[in-house]
Amino acid sequence: MYESTEKSYKKILNDYKCFRVDTPDRFNALGQTWEMDDEIGSGYIWAYYYKDLFAIKIHDISYHNESLVEFDMPESLYIAYYTSISGEELAPYRRLNANCVKTNLNGYRKFKAIMHKNIPIRSVGIEIMPAYYEDYLQKMYPGIYVSPYDAFLEVDETTDFPAMIRLLKQIENYKETGMAGHLFYQAKVAEAIALVIERKKHFKETKNVAISPSDMQGIMYVTSFISDHYAFDLSVEMLTQISCMSETKLRKLFKQIHKCTITEYIHNQRISQAEYLLGHTDYPIRQIAESVGYTHTSHFADLFRRTTGLLPREYRKMSKREQNEHK
Repeated sequence: MYESTEKSYKKILNDYKCFRVDTPDRFNALGQTWEMDDEIGSGYIWAYYYKDLFAIKIHDISYHNESLVEFDMPESLYIAYYTSISGEELAPYRRLNANCVKTNLNGYRKFKAIMHKNIPIRSVGIEIMPAYYEDYLQKMYPGIYVSPYDAFLEVDETTDFPAMIRLLKQIENYKETGMAGHLFYQAKVAEAIALVIERKKHFKETKNVAISPSDMQGIMYVTSFISDHYAFDLSVEMLTQISCMSETKLRKLFKQIHKCTITEYIHNQRISQAEYLLGHTDYPIRQIAESVGYTHTSHFADLFRRTTGLLPREYRKMSKREQNEHK
């Protein structure tokens, strides 16, 4: 499985015209570094593989144009911390946000996403293969083995996992090689799995409830209304009237369907429009903030940075530079 896992990722890199380079001062020499072709984007991807058990990956790239990416990844559990990203995952549909820990269960369906142009994708992640989380762990801990699969599934996307963020940052900054480097990575992968399993124990399982056709229709009415009026001051009272359900029920079912709160959904709609205006117009940032629903520019700038990893002026500067370079 080790060779097929590494080969499958190399195929993805080749499909996107990435090529091997040596950057000894940028990443740990135990891994392999790939640079994006200038026709598609810029930046580097670093990957470290340990037998057929796990891989560690660091991304620091950006696309020159709005890009649909499709990956056929081998079966694995993936957890990563994103310091910068902007786009939408398509299956299921949801916005990709910065400053969060995110998990993916690879190998069950093709990963599809729209990546927004010019905004860097910066992340560090651990990819754990079945040979590790099924075979190896069961042999190491017979009788007390607990599959981490469900625990990874529950992480999904969260900003509330400081221990994991610290661990992944340690991995990103580590530069030692030789036996010390291999042992460090092995230890951190084991620690990451332990943190995920421990986190599951401290959070009550949220069980989804069956949604009736009428309630589903109510949620879709609210979703459409928000999409058309996200720049306005939307009260919960108005949304409950549209949905014909109580506030508690609306909040619960909305999050169950969209995997985010109503407030987060509105915020995501606003930031997506702000990205377009920053990249395609010369409107002042204050005017853009007001047009998407924020009366205070400083508050808008802080929310934009939390979501994308960049301040609005940084995003506009990068966008204009990219456009000038590719005229």
